[in-house]
Amino acid sequence: MAVTLHINGSATRVEADNDIPLLWVLRDQLGLTGTKYSCGIGVCGSCMVLLDDMPAKACRVKATECAGKKITTIEGLADQADHPLLKSWLELQVPQCGYCQSGQIITAYALLSNKRDPSADEIDQAMSQVLCRCGTYPRIRQAIQQASELMRAKDPS
Repeated sequence: MAVTLHINGSATRVEADNDIPLLWVLRDQLGLTGTKYSCGIGVCGSCMVLLDDMPAKACRVKATECAGKKITTIEGLADQADHPLLKSWLELQVPQCGYCQSGQIITAYALLSNKRDPSADEIDQAMSQVLCRCGTYPRIRQAIQQASELMRAKDPS
């Protein structure tokens, strides 16, 4: 079945069986390998993408269900290298092994897009969707808090 997906600002027509997860279309058909495959059952969150600006686990969403929706992968944030979140992530050297990081960044980006000044509990709750086997949670929380401060300083409204 042919389906048009709107990925990172571009419309892309792909062939997808009715039951194929978005993850495999992104990785195998389109070469967007920043979205990671890990558990495959929606537990770890390494495959997190934004679907209409909300975090979604690409291994659990069928590609055909994404037609007409805005999909953002980690590659879609590349043109925002000066975004406070990405700057903080690098400055605080958040990644350790790095495998979950695209899911972590996508989730953190969604959080800060919807809430400019999240509390520590709100950060922990939002980020609980993505598991980090290295345990970098304190640095993840610190990077989100720093990014939040930078965003509010840049645009106090």
